[in-house]
Amino acid sequence: MIWLRSSIILLIFLTLITGIAYPLLVTGISKALFPHQAQGSLIEQNGQKVGSELIGQNFTKNSYFHGRPSMTAETPYNALSSGGSNLATTNPALLSKLHKNIVREHLFNYPENRPIPIDLITASGSGLDPHISPEAAEFQAQRVAATRHLPLETVHELIQKHIEYPLLEYMGEPVVNVLELNLALDNLNPRGR
Repeated sequence: MIWLRSSIILLIFLTLITGIAYPLLVTGISKALFPHQAQGSLIEQNGQKVGSELIGQNFTKNSYFHGRPSMTAETPYNALSSGGSNLATTNPALLSKLHKNIVREHLFNYPENRPIPIDLITASGSGLDPHISPEAAEFQAQRVAATRHLPLETVHELIQKHIEYPLLEYMGEPVVNVLELNLALDNLNPRGR
């Protein structure tokens, strides 16, 4: 009977520590030290939340830069069904999807026999990546500039301003956050949406 009492006391103690005290402590510390990140790294424009720095969005208009393709279920960029496609590189379904993405990019971006950056035709591991490579942004620059009636040089400068470099060179590649780039584009040319 003593072992049952000890087990129940231990269960209650560990539940209080690991289920209540520890989560509250970690949440409190994160809100104190990293308030922006603890709230989901949300981006606001004109007092309204428009998205997160960490989750990609489905931009389909020609006047916006497009992110990586989403492999989430039926609804693109659905964070509830995040995950990769799990299709093998020899799977006909994957090859068909990649072919459709290649055709789409050539139709959208005025092909000039330029190679398409790989991140515009393949999804990320989560299917929700908010970033594209600077090359992918430059590949779309002509379409965005023409649709918004902006000088191409202005769009190139905007891309350069939004390149995020890794902390250390060997820890990753430079990237561009698509949502932040599109919001800057809207601030530059709100009527061009």
